[in-house]
Amino acid sequence: MLNYSMLNSQFKNSKLKMREAHNSKLKIQNSKLKIQRMITLHELLASRDARHATQQKLLAEHSGKTLVCLTVVMPGSVKRNHQSLCAAHAAVEAMREAFRLNDMSDAEREAVLTERDLNTGYEAYLITPLPLLEAKRIAVTIEDTHPLGRLFDIDVINSDGVPVSRDAIGEKPRRCLVCEHEARYCMRMRWHTQEEIWAKINEMVDLYTKARQT
Repeated sequence: MLNYSMLNSQFKNSKLKMREAHNSKLKIQNSKLKIQRMITLHELLASRDARHATQQKLLAEHSGKTLVCLTVVMPGSVKRNHQSLCAAHAAVEAMREAFRLNDMSDAEREAVLTERDLNTGYEAYLITPLPLLEAKRIAVTIEDTHPLGRLFDIDVINSDGVPVSRDAIGEKPRRCLVCEHEARYCMRMRWHTQEEIWAKINEMVDLYTKARQT
């Protein structure tokens, strides 16, 4: 004898999954509408000023706490693309876990974590009660150990609005995306072409995406 209650439940679950898949597809399609727009130098400089103003505002509003700021390392004039969004979402996920935001309620998390999906690049701001140097150690650990960590730029901002250096916690400078030299030297000397850098970024994102699917 047919169990109509079970069939009805299965049908509802099937419809729910179809609706969720459809909504997810729409989100991806809507997201792609903003992707691949070239950013002017004026827009880039304006975004930096706006980011600094946001940092100052958050520091004033949360005196005595530590501010962590996330951006994504993305070369070229297109700052919002598939690769940067993949890196940004991975970075936020890692930050939520490392700073124990997943133990909070949605309301508590929204009060301390702000995310901005901008054409000039993804940004996230986190307020934490952790001491400055402890927060910096966590940030560096994420950058150095996550599969996409070299695409993350996680700054810990002191009360003067200045990012804490790696030297402050006895850590070595960041390494280049392409080679093992210090990143700042490679950037300054332009030792790698855009093609080399993008090939490495694509490789990293592809490997990460495939690993998540298995």
